[in-house]
Amino acid sequence: MAQKRTVHDAFSEEEIDEEASKRFAPKQRVSDSPGAHPGTGITTNKNNDEGRFKLMPPSRESKPLPVEFQKPYQLISFSYTPERRLVFDDSALRYWVEPPRHADLGHRFSHWIRRPEERGRIDSLLEAISQPRCEEARKKQGLVVCWRGVLCKILVAPYEEQDSWDLNVMLINDILYFEEHVSDERLREKEDMNPRQREQTYYGYSFESWCTAERPRQPGETPRWGGDVDTNVQWCSVVKGKLGTHRLLIGGEVDCVRDTYTGQPDTFVELKTSISIRHGNLNDELRFEKKLLKFYFQSFLLGVPEIVVGFRNPRGQLQTLQPFKTLQIPRMVRGKQGEWNPNVCLSWGQSFITKVKQWMEDADNVKTGTTHVGRLRFSPRGGVHFHLLNDLEKEEVQNGDDREGFLPRWYMKDGVGSSS
Repeated sequence: MAQKRTVHDAFSEEEIDEEASKRFAPKQRVSDSPGAHPGTGITTNKNNDEGRFKLMPPSRESKPLPVEFQKPYQLISFSYTPERRLVFDDSALRYWVEPPRHADLGHRFSHWIRRPEERGRIDSLLEAISQPRCEEARKKQGLVVCWRGVLCKILVAPYEEQDSWDLNVMLINDILYFEEHVSDERLREKEDMNPRQREQTYYGYSFESWCTAERPRQPGETPRWGGDVDTNVQWCSVVKGKLGTHRLLIGGEVDCVRDTYTGQPDTFVELKTSISIRHGNLNDELRFEKKLLKFYFQSFLLGVPEIVVGFRNPRGQLQTLQPFKTLQIPRMVRGKQGEWNPNVCLSWGQSFITKVKQWMEDADNVKTGTTHVGRLRFSPRGGVHFHLLNDLEKEEVQNGDDREGFLPRWYMKDGVGSSS
């Protein structure tokens, strides 16, 4: 049996400062009572309408009790082919290579094979955790199953100033499933980006192509273009972990690995682009410090130890590269204008999951024999609103597919979601 891993093993042998260590101290007890949650700064209330609730994130200045976060451990990986077919191999795995100086991030923009915008379905993740090698982890009590991006949205909510989101949630056999809800209108908006937005989106994918190859580069090899961008192709990792009392099964895309793939996240690398920070420009610094919060949790949740940021000019020309050790990022923003505290996010995340699970359990107790689907709607100044979907709203979620709620019928029929 594998040894229990702690976050202190997660990324590197480099020293983690005292404050970072405190973030991963023994777990806190979360209050299930309405009103204030002791030690979290989180408040809840029930509206007059039956089955509608509200949850407010804590103040950024709150000082929550430390929350345990267990090191992510990879259970399985998979690839998407150019035909968008899911295969349980590492054919889409890429290796980090140094890009050329001043690389053009607009290179071969017209050759971009762009995957159409789609609903953020959980199906591929369910297919992965249904594999035999995930069976032991899947049968643990109190699981949370979702994509990494969904959990990241939840955790950074206390600091979110712009983006709203909607999530659907189901509780089946003590497993809590989250899936992003994207309306048809929102899909059209994402599909109909203006030319400048589309170009800037491409810069990020182009940076990945300049920085990755099918094999590690040999000494003396000339940096070169890694191939035309095809966003159908992805390599994904599925990991188990634990946030406080909640066991996690989450999946997400991994950009590349450095030198060697070990079968675990210890050599994973996340690639990001950002506009160059102008010397002495405090607004540029503040903007980047805020971006680092999402960079941090996107990598932290999958156990990615390193983030490489390519700074570019407005014309899409690569200016500089800067690597960041994931665990050191909170130290970089400490005391800065854009300061954020990851423990606020972790504490909020644990309380959020606890409260949502309680709401879903209450719904099951009131009306048994019904598959309940909850909707969580977050806005930066309005907090999280929860309600149970009616039959019409459930049909919208199913979108004509063979589903029970948002879970595919084959998954429910096979019983792989059972905790028994």
